[in-house]
Amino acid sequence: MRIALADCSQHHEGVATEGALWAALAERGVEFERPAWDGEGTDWGAFDAVVVRTTWNYHLARTQFLAWVEAVSERTPIFNPPAVLRWNSEKSYLRELDAAGVAVAPTLWLDQGRKADLSNLVAERGWQRAMLKPLVGAVASDTLRFRADEQDLAAAQLFLDGCLEQRAMMLQPYLARVETGGEVSILLIDGEPTHAVRKVPVPGEYRVQDEHGATDHAVPLDPALVDIARRCLRVVPCEEAPLYARADFLFDDDGRPLINELELIEPMFFFQHHPAAAGVFADAILARVGGGS
Repeated sequence: MRIALADCSQHHEGVATEGALWAALAERGVEFERPAWDGEGTDWGAFDAVVVRTTWNYHLARTQFLAWVEAVSERTPIFNPPAVLRWNSEKSYLRELDAAGVAVAPTLWLDQGRKADLSNLVAERGWQRAMLKPLVGAVASDTLRFRADEQDLAAAQLFLDGCLEQRAMMLQPYLARVETGGEVSILLIDGEPTHAVRKVPVPGEYRVQDEHGATDHAVPLDPALVDIARRCLRVVPCEEAPLYARADFLFDDDGRPLINELELIEPMFFFQHHPAAAGVFADAILARVGGGS
């Protein structure tokens, strides 16, 4: 069996965390390569399947990425499936989770090309601190935390005006507990939880990615979070559970868990904290593709 673990032309040292998966595939006699989705010369049809893994620059070229996904799917199976990848590539999927009764942060959806008055929006909701995020983004790119005071609002309005010229944005209350409690992620393979990780930002920060100095460590699986993660997966547009998924949780001032993101495209899986999950992932790939080597 020959598998492509789709990579990208730009990535960081986090790629090394995939090493356990590479080893697990090799132990099972699976031949694999790691071609870049945005590279040239790859015969994707020569693989028995393509598993999207470290395509960590897709958000910079979403249209091209989705076109690549469709092209690959016409030649060989790709995981997660195209409909799932397309649905998950824009954070508007949070609207569907919310409609299904999954707790997400209160969100105002700001359309590209339309003026939005931040001062009025936050005042109407009584938010003292808020967050701006793009609908398409990764590693906290193009995000802004601000206070509802004159100086911060003026800077945030300028930031938002510039963003809305190019993309749609989201406005949410700032969930300050992230600074102390971080973000908790539930990792799932074939819809079943394998492990959980807490990502903690540096003091005073809100960004929980290692690019911003955050740290991460294993935590026990919380049954309540697992239940919410499974409810999220029931909303995903596919007949069977996604091959892989990561549900990221933040917590409001009362400690209530809120889905921050459901990652179905290229989630870091933190195998370093639970190496056995790599074997589960490898076996799941083999089962999806048909077994054998």
